[in-house]
Amino acid sequence: MDAPHRLDESLPFLAVNVALLTVSDSRSLEDDRSGDTLQRLIGEAGHRVVKREIRRDEAELIEGYLRDCVADSGVDVVITTGGTGVTGRDVTPEAFKRVMEKEIEGFGELFRWISYGKIGTSTIQSRALGGVAGGTYLFALPGSTGACKDGWNEILRWQLDSRHKPCNLVELMPRLQEHLKQTG
Repeated sequence: MDAPHRLDESLPFLAVNVALLTVSDSRSLEDDRSGDTLQRLIGEAGHRVVKREIRRDEAELIEGYLRDCVADSGVDVVITTGGTGVTGRDVTPEAFKRVMEKEIEGFGELFRWISYGKIGTSTIQSRALGGVAGGTYLFALPGSTGACKDGWNEILRWQLDSRHKPCNLVELMPRLQEHLKQTG
């Protein structure tokens, strides 16, 4: 089933600033195919990659990157790749849960539904997730290039396009921290 993606071309496109993190004990920027794939897709969509790093599969290191990005007013979205499986070294979801104020349950659910069509029941091994912290969107994707393409092309590309209808995540950005406003 093709997803209904509709862009209202009468609306302006608003580029967002994205920070990328590859979680890996063995990759470097020179051989980070998943990070390269995401960087290319994000750029082709008209957005900006403003920060990119690789950190080992250690919850404290991942959490530190997320917190630094959330504190940086120049970052709108953080996308990570890697560390979402079920092995002992896969700790990306645990780090995300230490930082997130709200989880976007539908992101992980939709990712696994899309993935099921491609890899069947093996999708249960993915703990992909999304959330919000400090007005910044956070998304954790598995480490394969296929998973990065699926997560971007099938979900994030559309939800990070300000012209997507009936709604998108970009139009909600000004309201993500409204709970912090004082009522007078």
